[in-house]
Amino acid sequence: MKGLADVAMAELVADEDCVVVRVLEHGRRGAMAEQVWPGRRAHLEQDDVTLIRRAALAHDLGRVGVPNSIWEKPAALAFGEWERVRLHAHFTERAFAQSPALGPIGRIAGAHHERLDGSGYHRGVRAPDLDEAPRILAAADCYVAMREARPHRPALDAAAAEAELLRDASDGRLDQDAVAAVLTAAGHRVSERARELPAGLTPRELEVLLALVHGDSNQAIGDALGISVKTAGHHVQHIYEKAGVRSRAAATLSPFEQALLHTA
Repeated sequence: MKGLADVAMAELVADEDCVVVRVLEHGRRGAMAEQVWPGRRAHLEQDDVTLIRRAALAHDLGRVGVPNSIWEKPAALAFGEWERVRLHAHFTERAFAQSPALGPIGRIAGAHHERLDGSGYHRGVRAPDLDEAPRILAAADCYVAMREARPHRPALDAAAAEAELLRDASDGRLDQDAVAAVLTAAGHRVSERARELPAGLTPRELEVLLALVHGDSNQAIGDALGISVKTAGHHVQHIYEKAGVRSRAAATLSPFEQALLHTA
């Protein structure tokens, strides 16, 4: 049944939409768990790989709800036209919403224009509400779109597309790991880098913060990390200072903490 579902979904979309799938899969179905999302604490399971592949096939189905005159306009879009364009992600999600089996595909496919800083659409959600799947799809969609010509602009060459994608990652719009993985899958040479934590937090402070979120006391944190209670307390205070809060509860509720959880 899974194979038939993939065939059926492939028939629903134009060949150009399948480029996203080819970028994600890098020529081998089933290899994406290792090739597209390396280095994460929780690696993608095969079912997640399949789900992303199907979402990639479906991601632009909502374009049919927007007039071709808008898609083919060889100039900048007017405000009302741009608002229509932004609806296509919503239309994609709604196309699958009535089916419990297909709903998860629609939710991922409909999120391919979301951005970590909340500047995307159609919901405008931020990093804490975007897990691995839509982050991967967003990075792949951006790369493929830049490499293709549009009525209002020529296609970017590989180097320019890479630079733009890396800029979006550096500015906090796209996930850096997803960008690196998509560029690698597309044949670019991407150098390894150390993970950068927000606000200058150290790896040890991140460990302490994660323990705080789980409600651990300073004593429990010290025992778990092999440090003294006093040292654990110092780490907690440094976290408060960097987060701009004054209490454990505030740190737990802060957007700063939520964003950090998605970098762990």
